[in-house]
Amino acid sequence: MKKLFALLLTLALLLSSAALAENVVKIGVFEPASGDSGAGGKQEMLGMQYANYLAPTVEIGGEEYTVELVYADNASSTDKAPSAAQQLVSAGVSLVLGSYGSGVSIAGSPYFEDAGIPAIGVTCTNPAVTEGNTHYFRICFLDPFQGTVLANYAYNELGARTAYCLAELGNDYDVGLAYYFQQAFEALGGTVISENFPTGNADFTSYLSTATAMNAEVFFAPCSLAYTTQIVDQAAAQAVTFPLLGSDTWDSNVIINAASGKDVKIYITTFYQEGASPEFDQGIKDWMNANPEMLTNNGGNDMVSAVTAMGYDAYFVALEALKAAGTTDPAAVNEALWNVTYEGVSGAISFNEIGDANRDSAFIKTANTADNCWEFVTVQTVE
Repeated sequence: MKKLFALLLTLALLLSSAALAENVVKIGVFEPASGDSGAGGKQEMLGMQYANYLAPTVEIGGEEYTVELVYADNASSTDKAPSAAQQLVSAGVSLVLGSYGSGVSIAGSPYFEDAGIPAIGVTCTNPAVTEGNTHYFRICFLDPFQGTVLANYAYNELGARTAYCLAELGNDYDVGLAYYFQQAFEALGGTVISENFPTGNADFTSYLSTATAMNAEVFFAPCSLAYTTQIVDQAAAQAVTFPLLGSDTWDSNVIINAASGKDVKIYITTFYQEGASPEFDQGIKDWMNANPEMLTNNGGNDMVSAVTAMGYDAYFVALEALKAAGTTDPAAVNEALWNVTYEGVSGAISFNEIGDANRDSAFIKTANTADNCWEFVTVQTVE
């Protein structure tokens, strides 16, 4: 019995030593898994999780490391984002990915900065995310560009001369993007009617009625999925004739499901169109269909969202930074990020002197409410 006990003890010590010897690098996932943006956050995380499934290790400084994704739910709330950021700092992550939502990214940013941890924004498009700091990067286009793209499309392609803008009061993303759209649309010679709605609002009929009464020819609402699905439902119920314009937050099968079978026109700007990378599309579809939880997190089907593609690219950009740094030290990773280049499924990724992505085009898509899918319209650039 004593010999058996000694043998078991030796085995346990060996296993413990092996575990201690394993190289692990932690990447923080700063995303909303709950709250108004929870659906979008889960879809963005899917890309990271699939990428981690394909590439669970990375070579850093000549040694192989296992990549551990450490999750912190910022709950779509600027009030809760700081504690989620602190959670990742305490976990000892080497860098952070996220967030879906500019407001929570801005709220969490100072905690990453104080800890000397770099962050890679995935789809947080508000300029303030990277302004005035050297630790926050992003791989997406910005709202001044996105707002201008939509304004140009509405004015030049849809022939609109009067636009209605609706944003959630106090939401940095909504208010900022509506502002940039208005600037660009008015510069073209158009007229803009702009309103804000309070957080938690569920009835958009009065706003839609105002747009109709003011003879708006497009209705732009850069809001979270929690609100946009209701806007789609209520616009269809009112039989509005103007197209609904959405930003990257609208690019989800959640919107397609809400619009299914309804007589409503929807145009959006986004980062990726399914079909642009067939190998990626097929791979992640197979992976989601083999994992019921992941399929649920994608809204119940295997349609590939642009934010999922962006989450996938962000993970590999993070690996490139770790390889270039040659260490898991956050300061070295931060320094390495400035010179990282990566050819992602969403396009070529590199960073300018502010840490923003060098992007000059966006996809325009429209909702096919009969076949329940997004249809590619055009790639739009701005001079």
